[in-house]
Amino acid sequence: MKDRFFLDTNIIVYIFDKHSKQKNQIAQELLKEALQSGTGVISFQVIQEFCNVALNKFKKPMSLSDCREFINRFLFPVCEVFPGMELYNTALDIREKSGYNYYDALIVAAALHSKCMIIYTEDMQDGANIMGVKIKNPF
Repeated sequence: MKDRFFLDTNIIVYIFDKHSKQKNQIAQELLKEALQSGTGVISFQVIQEFCNVALNKFKKPMSLSDCREFINRFLFPVCEVFPGMELYNTALDIREKSGYNYYDALIVAAALHSKCMIIYTEDMQDGANIMGVKIKNPF
């Protein structure tokens, strides 16, 4: 069985980046694998951050209906981690031990809670291992 993996928000955002063709292709492949294999995971935080970027920061902001459709068809099916006291406490522990900012610690906590072995991101140190979760920059 293939290792479970977590997709950080920046990976999802690259699905819409037409200027970085290589990153766009890799991001699309990772989401496709997540959907098809059932081994890829995101959290509520990734959906929230994606919506903020897509609706407010894209060069041409995404329409509400397109955002809704993307969430429903592609993100929600792989969303396994939702807020709770245990998740927040784990994130605080990770922040204390690693020095990561709180939102990155929350991503790591979500990966741990969903039993992922890898976090695909370009926002954290490639190759780092945090409490058994490996950080990997897929680009």
